[in-house]
Order: sequence, then structure tokens, then C-alpha cells
Amino acid sequence: MLAFSQLCEAIAATTKKLEKVRLVAEFFRNTGVDDASLAALYLCGLAFPRREERVLSIGFSLLLRAVAAVAQADQLQIAPALRHHGDLGSGAEEILSAATSAPSDAASMTLLEMSAVFDALARLRGPTPKQRLLEQTLRRLSSLEGKYFIKIATGELRIGLKESLVEEGIAAAYDQPLPVVQRANMLTGDIGETLRLAASQQLAAVRVQLFRPISAMLASPAETAADLVAAFPNGALVEEKFDGIRAQLHKRGSNVEIYSRTLDRVTEFPELIGPLRSVPGDFILDGEIIGFRDGRALPFTELQQRLGRKQIDLFTSTRLPVAFVAFDLLLLNGDELLDLPLAERRLKLTGLLGASETPQLQFTRANLYTTPGEIEAAFTAALAAGNEGLLAKAPESPYVPGRRGQFWQKLKRPLATLDVVVTAVEFGHGKRRGLLSDYTFAVRDNASGAASKLVNIGKAYSGLTDVEIKEMTEHFQAHTLEDSGSRRTVEPNIVIEVAFNNVQRSKRHDSGYALRFPRIVRLRPDKPVSEIDSLDRVNEIFTRQNARPASS
Repeated sequence: MLAFSQLCEAIAATTKKLEKVRLVAEFFRNTGVDDASLAALYLCGLAFPRREERVLSIGFSLLLRAVAAVAQADQLQIAPALRHHGDLGSGAEEILSAATSAPSDAASMTLLEMSAVFDALARLRGPTPKQRLLEQTLRRLSSLEGKYFIKIATGELRIGLKESLVEEGIAAAYDQPLPVVQRANMLTGDIGETLRLAASQQLAAVRVQLFRPISAMLASPAETAADLVAAFPNGALVEEKFDGIRAQLHKRGSNVEIYSRTLDRVTEFPELIGPLRSVPGDFILDGEIIGFRDGRALPFTELQQRLGRKQIDLFTSTRLPVAFVAFDLLLLNGDELLDLPLAERRLKLTGLLGASETPQLQFTRANLYTTPGEIEAAFTAALAAGNEGLLAKAPESPYVPGRRGQFWQKLKRPLATLDVVVTAVEFGHGKRRGLLSDYTFAVRDNASGAASKLVNIGKAYSGLTDVEIKEMTEHFQAHTLEDSGSRRTVEPNIVIEVAFNNVQRSKRHDSGYALRFPRIVRLRPDKPVSEIDSLDRVNEIFTRQNARPASS
């Protein structure tokens, strides 16, 4: 673990991509395969492979208590170090190095021992035994090792190393073509297994397997219909884009499993299993789960009520019905289809599901369009049907798991915007540590019989430039009403414009609403707080997005 931690320090110390890859490759070459496979996983900031469903279930407060106990320090006393560094791992290194009981930097655990700790943490139930094991582990580690143990446990490695660079390191270490490494990693969902296959020269043998989900192919955003025509001069297969959850469906005989885009099993929609079992053959479908009633897609905010439920009764499935809408076919009766052109995959998809289509099991209709007018008309129709927009795909495109290329592009509805005021700020992480970059914001509540007041509705941390964030940090530090360590309540005098996908009911904020995927569009120094949007405006947006025409 000490050698791995020193590697991470060296990677973090350079901004040069080639040097990062060289360091990773050199470590792999000089390390046994068992340790190297774990190092590959941990360099991606993962305790377990992406395809596994195990989780550590250790939150910030639990780790904080463990660090404080090992350092024999009060939690409030160590808050400044955490605030200065911007993440618990880096703060813990400073705290543990100052503790008299901390082991020297010569102490070490092996990566295999570290793996056993993560396994145990995933199995343990309840905070008390987890905290006991965390304390035992931290007492065995040097402060540097403790830093990276915590960074891996929290999934926040932050050393400037993406998974794609780890793939490059594997290719360089074992003299393998990078595309072959990338494909194997996409198909296995396990960077450690990919390294083992590279070391044994078996990457080419990796195939799509039933009940082992693969990364989803992604679409790049397009701004206008004209952009799509320019991207696909020979025409694109255009289909409606649904506002649901991406899902991959695997079937062999009567055995059916549904997986999310994060490769986790999905169990909240048991009513989909029966219709899928009735389709003959063994296959893997790529598609979307949507709320669906009266021949129309429901807003995502309604579908969201089904997510995370362990028990689904007849009332719930009747009140919030769902459908699986397939748009691609990846495997059929043992034949891998990833390299076939999309047009051929769609023909096979139509043949598979054409006779089995029901309200609960559907497939998208794709039309070949070549002009902006055709695409704009389809876009308007998609929005009118309650969908999110359009997907345009090259007819000749293969299925490229996990990559956001130009073969697929998406045209989505314009985001709504609100003018809001910042009421609280938090310190950021990584390169934004020490900067107040996470903004909680509010709208006006002009409820009848009450004076106008501010009610929080969301939180955003993206959209401003580094220069703007630095300037705003200085402003908020000078206009702090209450300093709670990593979070500050501030004078409500900075107006910002935020964009978002839609509005949903929420108990998280005192407005009763939350914005989905909010981002800062710009600062609005020209607008006084008295002119920010009101809760009535939010109500209007919520009502409009959830309005559905009466069924015929």
C-alpha cells in the first residue's frame, strides 16, 4: 500500500498525461499481477469493480469520527484541516501525521490486505462495527497510506488520472493495442480483470456475455437540427428521446435481469419481467424505462417515485405504470451484434419484438431524415408527446460501449431558467479546495398574508469560470452571516441565473421543490434581489411540465 500511495503522489505531482501513463505502466510492470490488478482498480478510485453491486456504505460522518478517534482529536478541532484541503483523505493525512499515536511512514499493508478490508466493510452492517474496523485499519497505516485508503473508500482519488489513462497504462505495460484494452474493459466492467487478461495475452477472447452488463453507448449533444444534418450528410436514423432511466435487459430462457447504466441490477419494475419472458430467444436489449400511461410518456418526476422502492405492490404499479422501450439489440441467440451496422441491428430488433409489442414492451421507430425541416418537425412532435427530444444516429454505426462519440447525437428541449439569489455557499473539492464554489439558492415566496421571504430550491456548482469563482469567494467571505466550517450562510445579495431540466417535488428544501440537474448560466449583477423569480413561477413550470392532454 505504501508503494501504491507513493505512486499516487507522483501521478498527482505532474500535469503531463504521458508522464502519468508512464508512471502507471512502470508500476504495473514491476508489480505482481494480483497486486497490479488491484492497483488498476484503486487508480480508478473504485473499491470494487463497476459491474459489482457491493458498496461500502460509509459516509463522511463515519470516516470523520474514525479519523478523529485515531488522532485523539475533537471533530470540531480537525474541521479547519478538512476545509483547507477540500477532501477528507488529504485532510486526514495532515491530521494523522500530527497524531502521536500514528504509525511512521515505514508502516504498510499490502494491497491484498486492503482488499480484504474493503470486503469486510461491505459485509458489515451498522455504523459501530464499520467504525471499529476503520479505526483498526487507520492505526495500521502511515498517514500517507491513510490518505489514499480514505480517498479510495470515498471514491474521490483526485490525482488527475482518468480510467482511460489507466487503460493506456495497461496497454503500455503489457504491449497490447489500446483499442483492444478499451473494448475488454467495456465488456467486462472490471479494469482489474482487464489487466489480468492483458498480462496473459487473452484480451481478444473477451465477448459479450448474458447477465454481465456492459457500458452503454452514449450520445453527444447537438444544438440545432442544422448541426445534425451537418454531422450526418447522408442522413441519420432519428428516433424520439425518452426522459426515463437507461436500462439494459438480459434474457435467457425464463431468466430475465434488468441493469442500470451504472451496471447495477434494477428490481423496482417486476411487471416488466412477464412481457419480456414471452419474447422467444436469448438476447440483450438496450433501451429506456419510462413512466407510461394512456399511450403517453410520463414526466421523469413521476417515474422517480418508483426508484429505490424495495416493495412494489399492485397499487403502485397501477398508479405509476412503466414501459421498457428498446432501441438497440446487442446479442441475439449467442450472436454478438456490436460490430454490425445500426441499420442491421434495428432490422433484427424489429423482427424480435414486432410480434410481442405491448404497452409495457415497446421499441422506438426510427426514420431516415436528411433535412433540418424534417428534424425540426420530428423534434416538435417529440416534445408535444411529452418526450425529451430526439436521438440521431448514423445508420452505419457500430455499438461502441462506454464511449460518447459522434455516431450518436442528441437534440434535447431547451432548459428552463430561473433568476435566483445565493443564500449559502460551501467549499469545493480538488482544484477548487479553499474556494466557495457550491451555491445553494432561493426564490421569493410571496404567499398571501405573509411578507416576501426567500425559500431555497436548489444547489449548483458548475457554470462559472475560475476567475468568477475566485471573485465570488472573496465576496462571500466578506458577507458571511454564519460560518459552519465547510458551509456558510451568506447575505442574499448575489443573483444568478440557473438552468435546469425540470422541477420536482422535494422535502429537501423549504420551497417544497428541487430543480433537476441545475447549473449556473451566468451571474446577474444587473438584477436586484427584489426582481428574482417567485415560487409562483416555479409552480407554473411544475404544472406545465406535468400537464397531459386528456386521453382520446
